[in-house]
Amino acid sequence: MAQFVDWDLAAATAGALSKSGPRVSYDEASDVVADLRRLTDEAAGHVAEYTGLRSQIAHPPVRIVDRKDWAAVNIAGLREVVTPLVNRLAGDKQPGAFTDVIGSRFTGVQAGTVLGYLSGRVLGQYEVFSSDPGQLLLVAPNIVEVERKLQADPRDFRLWVCLHEVTHRTQFAAVPWMRGHFLGEVQAFVDASQAGGEHFLERVRRSIATLSEAVRDPDSRLSVLDLVQTPGQRAVLDRLTALMTLLEGHAEFVMDGVGPEVIPSVEQIRAKFNRRREAGNPLEKAIRKVLGIEVKMRQYAEGRKFVHGVVERVGMEGFNKIFSSPLTLPRLEELGDPDAWVARVHPGAA
Repeated sequence: MAQFVDWDLAAATAGALSKSGPRVSYDEASDVVADLRRLTDEAAGHVAEYTGLRSQIAHPPVRIVDRKDWAAVNIAGLREVVTPLVNRLAGDKQPGAFTDVIGSRFTGVQAGTVLGYLSGRVLGQYEVFSSDPGQLLLVAPNIVEVERKLQADPRDFRLWVCLHEVTHRTQFAAVPWMRGHFLGEVQAFVDASQAGGEHFLERVRRSIATLSEAVRDPDSRLSVLDLVQTPGQRAVLDRLTALMTLLEGHAEFVMDGVGPEVIPSVEQIRAKFNRRREAGNPLEKAIRKVLGIEVKMRQYAEGRKFVHGVVERVGMEGFNKIFSSPLTLPRLEELGDPDAWVARVHPGAA
């Protein structure tokens, strides 16, 4: 099967476009890495005690990365997922040699452009595509840069970030079926694209081009959601949106629940960080919109409100029933109505 994305070119593009991190000495960098590893372990204890969730599967230790490494890990993950899907969905429809070479390079540059942009903004991530069960990544230069801009206490800010990201790791390590379910939904979304009358390869290429155009053009009004055209895709997207809103909201709820007990300056950090989230020049706002970051920011608030509502009604143990199976995950319409989820999953409590 011919290559759909020039992954080496994608990695080179992302590396070239990644901004340099804040200035730190070698000793300072070593201290940051050691501090983040220690605080990850500390956060794991706090998250387990607060949520009652315990890891059911072994996972690798946290990996502290720079911006280039973060992009490389995500490119490797996308390669693991996209290549077999392309091979299966493309079938016998092979592009010509010239089209394949030009197209794969074009798509590689586009993908690298997007990941290069994101590499300077992501603080941490639980990456599930490149390995099973996944791996926790913390982007040290971005964490240091943001804590300096916020004038936050380094220990407090780093622990605050670790609480959020460790909660994501816990969601997958304590719920063994979560990764397979998530990847299955991603595959279902791709499968549903076949029903739209447009070949899968062209749809994906157009999606990546849309993202890259928005990165370059602050006046762009395109959105990746504009490319979701089939009823099947919309149904899968609803389920994925509900899942991601739950996971993001749960992480926010946990960090806000644990924070006041272990982070003295958490109120100042939260206030400053929220102002930073909402701020941004027109280019930043346009890019956030098209990449779905604006949607993710809403997911933090909506998901946190849903989790709070459920815990308020049935307690943390009752909330944890949400992780019993895919059938107990919230539906999209239930996110704004915790009573509806409680009535469905805890009929006695309702």
